[in-house]
Amino acid sequence: MDARCARVDKLGGVHRSPLTPVFAGLQLGLHALIAALTAVVILRAVLPDAPQAPAIVVLSVAFLAVYAAGATRRLRGTWWLAALTALWVALMVLAPDAAYLAFGLFFLYLHLLPRRWGVLAVAAATVVAVVGTGMHRGWSVAGVVGPVIGACVAVAIGLGYRALYREAVERDRLIDELTRTRAELAEQERAAGSLAERERLAREIHDTVAQDLSSIQMLLHAVERAAPDHPARDRIRLARETAADSLAETRQLIGDLTPAVLDGQSLVDALARICTQARSDTFDTIAVVEGEPVRLPMPVEAALVRIAQGAVSNVVRHAHASRMAITLTYYEDAVRLDVVDDGVGFDVELLDREPSKAFGLNSIRRRVELLDGSMSVESEPGLTAVAVSFPLEVGA
Repeated sequence: MDARCARVDKLGGVHRSPLTPVFAGLQLGLHALIAALTAVVILRAVLPDAPQAPAIVVLSVAFLAVYAAGATRRLRGTWWLAALTALWVALMVLAPDAAYLAFGLFFLYLHLLPRRWGVLAVAAATVVAVVGTGMHRGWSVAGVVGPVIGACVAVAIGLGYRALYREAVERDRLIDELTRTRAELAEQERAAGSLAERERLAREIHDTVAQDLSSIQMLLHAVERAAPDHPARDRIRLARETAADSLAETRQLIGDLTPAVLDGQSLVDALARICTQARSDTFDTIAVVEGEPVRLPMPVEAALVRIAQGAVSNVVRHAHASRMAITLTYYEDAVRLDVVDDGVGFDVELLDREPSKAFGLNSIRRRVELLDGSMSVESEPGLTAVAVSFPLEVGA
């Protein structure tokens, strides 16, 4: 009983219902009841003048051994219950005191069998107990009323236990749901805090380092124009170019820190803008959306835009392609991005064999792995496809 009320939560710890001690107590009580009733049958059988004592003792010990095997879970199920019932019926043929064991069997029937079959089994066992007692001791009102009352009490307790167990299961379900919700909220807060910190760092770098580098570049440019014949003109120009390169790298760093280049637009608009910016007289691009667009979590949208930027940049710089297509597909439980071009292709094994020569694609793969997504790359001359997908909660 108590094993059914224990569960392992998402964090790896074992949670036990507050009602677990109740079920454990009921289980121990049933064990004690079966053992005590079997002991009564054995003791009555070894009394002087008791008929067929050896057979009764053997059957009683066998009954107790089979029950102990099931209680320790070495044997459990319909066959176990059938074996106990067969041994009990054999005891009823030999000893009227075996009728006492029916009370313990009532609880087993109600606990292990479906409700309808459990009640029918209790009714059948009651009939066997009444008939067996009557055959041994003669028919009497007490011989009939006793087993019937015991059956009614067992059914009432059994149904009460089922109701209590259903309540415990529902309670555990609610606790699980609350735990999952709390974990999701914590993860969302962590992601939001991470994004906020990245944005703060981006603003700080923009307002300090980037602005200073821009000022240095303009001042050096002004010096170049004011003194074109200055002996240090070459060094001034070198300093200006170094500042310009540093400013470009700083802006790239700022771009990497910001969540995405959505600029207040939707993900679809951002991907279309990436295609438009990459298009030229010799390079045709198209953005396709399949499925019903929905609002995605910010980390997923940011990753999709960054991945599209990186993949398109690779195509423009290395593929020597004439056409490229970006396809964004919305599924019920996932979102998928495909970037396909007709370029010269490359050796896909470079991703693992020589990561330094496939830095862009490995960077995309790291972004995908951070969000528990999946990535696939296929390439041959005339067709290269980079596909990434992220799982979504159904109905999100």
